[in-house]
Amino acid sequence: MGPVTAVGEPPLLDCEDSAWFRDQPEAARGAAAALGRRIGLGEHRTAQLVLAVAELATNVTKHAVDGSMLLRVLRNRNVAGVEVLVVDGGPGMADVPAALRDGVSSTGTLGIGLGALRRLADRFDVHSVPGIGTVQLARFWPHPLDPSLTREAVVGGITRPIGGEDVCGDAWAARIDTVEQVTPAQGEAAGRADSTLTAPDWSTLTGARTPFGRPDRTSASSERSPRPGLKSRSALLRGATAGPGQGVLVMSCDGLGHGPMAAIASQAAVQAFRSGSARTPEQAMEEVHRALRGTRGAAVAIARLEPDGRLLFCGIGNISACVLTTGSRANLLSHPGIVGHQMRQLRTYEHRLPPHGTLVMHSDGLSERWATSDLATLLHHPPAVIAAGLLRHAGTRRDDASVVAVKGAW
Repeated sequence: MGPVTAVGEPPLLDCEDSAWFRDQPEAARGAAAALGRRIGLGEHRTAQLVLAVAELATNVTKHAVDGSMLLRVLRNRNVAGVEVLVVDGGPGMADVPAALRDGVSSTGTLGIGLGALRRLADRFDVHSVPGIGTVQLARFWPHPLDPSLTREAVVGGITRPIGGEDVCGDAWAARIDTVEQVTPAQGEAAGRADSTLTAPDWSTLTGARTPFGRPDRTSASSERSPRPGLKSRSALLRGATAGPGQGVLVMSCDGLGHGPMAAIASQAAVQAFRSGSARTPEQAMEEVHRALRGTRGAAVAIARLEPDGRLLFCGIGNISACVLTTGSRANLLSHPGIVGHQMRQLRTYEHRLPPHGTLVMHSDGLSERWATSDLATLLHHPPAVIAAGLLRHAGTRRDDASVVAVKGAW
C-alpha cells in the first residue's frame, strides 16, 4: 500500500470495475458479493453490502421510473471499497428526511429502510426532486475505517456506455501534483506546446469526416461563443506555470466513436495522465497526445485547480466544461482537434474558482441544453452525486457519456 494521504492534501478516489444494472436485482446482488470478496471487504461487511444492494435494487424495480444501479470499486492509496449509485427518473421524494426515518416496508421489500441503509453504509447521500427523480449513493469500506477516508473526495465522476455496449469509450481521471514548484522560466519552457503535427488536420472543416468515416465531433463548431446568458471570463495565458502547493489535475476524455476501440483510446489517455509528471494542463495534454498516437484519438480536457482558487484549463475537442455556482455558469473554452492525431498550438485559459464553485466537465454524450437551475440543489452534495444527477438530467443513450465534477478541494 502507498503512504497515508498527507495532511491538507485534497482526498481523491480512483474508480474501476464499473457495471450498470437495470431491472436486475439478482445480478446486482451477485456482482456486489463478488466485488466485496475480491477486494477483501470481509465476510460481515460484504453481507451488509449485499443486503443494501438488494434493498436498493428492489426499490428501484418496484417504485422508480427508468431506474439504474451502478456498482464500482473505489480506491485510494490505502484501501479499496465498493460504491453503489442508484439513479432514477422519478417519481422522487417530497420529504427526504421523512424517508430516512425508520419504518416498516409495506410493499414487499426487505424492510430495512433508507435509515438503516444510512447506518450500514460508511457514506450515504440522497438527492431527490419530486417529478424529476432521485440519486442515492452508498459506500462500503472495510472496518475499522481507515483514517484517510474521513474527508469526502473532491473529485467524482461517472461513465455510461452507449446502449448495447458493455464498455465505455469515455473516461475521467484525477491526480494530485506533488512535484516541487519549478521556477517561472522552467515552467514557461516546459509549458510550450509541441508544434509537431503528425496527421492531416481533420478538424479544419466544419462537418469534415474523420479517417474513421464518421462526422468529426471536434470540428470548428467547438469554438462557438457561449449561448446568451452564460458567462465566460477566461483569460488566455502564455507559458502557464503551476502555482505553489499541491494542485489537483483532472482529465475528461471521450474516445472517438464508441465500443472497444474508443475504450482503448480513453484508457490509454487515463494511463498516460496518471503516470505522467506534467504539472500544467498543456504539459499533461502533450503526454496524453503522445500516448494516443496509433489509437482512434480522443477529445480531451484537462484542468488544474490551485489552492489559491486559480483554475487552469486546456481543452481539445468537444468536451464541455464550466464553473458553476448556485446562480451562475461560466463556460471554459476548448479548441478544435483530435488528441493523438491533430492538435493546433495548445492554449491554456485561467479562471477563478469561486469559494463555493464547482467545476463540471462532460462529454457530448450529454446535451448542453441544461441550465444552472437544473443543478442548483445538487451542488450541495458530493461530486459523484452531482455527476450522476447531471447524467440523469442531460445524458442520452445514443453515445457513450461521462461527467466529472470537482468541488471543495481546499
